[in-house]
Amino acid sequence: MLHHPAEIPDLKTLARRISLVENEAPGYIQLLEQLPTDSPTRVIGITGPPGAGKSTLVNTLIQTLVDQQKRVAIIAVDPSSPFNFGALLGDRIRMSQHFNNEQVFIRSMANRGALGGLSPKIIEVSDVIKAAGFDYLFIETVGVGQSEVDIAGIATTTVVVVVPEAGDEIQTMKAGLMEIADIFVVNKADRDNADAFVKNLRLLSAERHHNSGWQIPVLKTIATRDEGIHELIQAIDRHQQQMDHKERHALLLAEKAWQLIQHRRMQDVNKKALQQQILQELEGGTFNLYKLVMKNVKY
Repeated sequence: MLHHPAEIPDLKTLARRISLVENEAPGYIQLLEQLPTDSPTRVIGITGPPGAGKSTLVNTLIQTLVDQQKRVAIIAVDPSSPFNFGALLGDRIRMSQHFNNEQVFIRSMANRGALGGLSPKIIEVSDVIKAAGFDYLFIETVGVGQSEVDIAGIATTTVVVVVPEAGDEIQTMKAGLMEIADIFVVNKADRDNADAFVKNLRLLSAERHHNSGWQIPVLKTIATRDEGIHELIQAIDRHQQQMDHKERHALLLAEKAWQLIQHRRMQDVNKKALQQQILQELEGGTFNLYKLVMKNVKY
């Protein structure tokens, strides 16, 4: 039997609640409906292209915050197998040193093919975690580039991690990740051309402000040496405090509501059933993609 969500659960109870929600087991809707809406947990999205060192950066952030006696949760969103939709990477090996720490909760989730790099259940799971009394919740996404914009609708602070070698792609990034960044982190900043890249990125970020007047900071880190981590935490805290107003909160909640409603309406669409239907029509010589789509669209 579930305890009331308002109680701060131990990590095993929290893991069971998340499994209940992920599997949509009986009682999960009631659990979600009882969740408090005023959690003080700071939700930070960590995104950026592959190879930027996101997992190493998150691992270093965890250690620094734990040393400050903070409770930290991490959702690591992993790529899905197209065959079994499992989380291929599992809980990140780099974070294994934190597994037995009662101050840290780590959950790995498959993105299940979501174009934005996030699992359809990520909103619900993050809200369950927020109700568990953590100081910080980090959501590390799979790193699929510009389509990683979903994170901006879930996290209150989005940290985009890049490396100096991304300099040639800066104009392309301007139209993608540039639009969702609250904080830029240039990781592996000991590499060649790092200073020039940071300078250019600051010039570009200066062109864009949130309505609140937030100036996007561009920070240098070397996660493997713990350099720049305290400055990053300070920037996250400043952004959380400055952006903590009703309009921003309502915007995030509207985005969450839209995604959840969309997911609910798509629940009766079964990909395997579609595959079988397509196979039958291909064999019968009657297949047309658009006719198939219109058969499955409800008005």
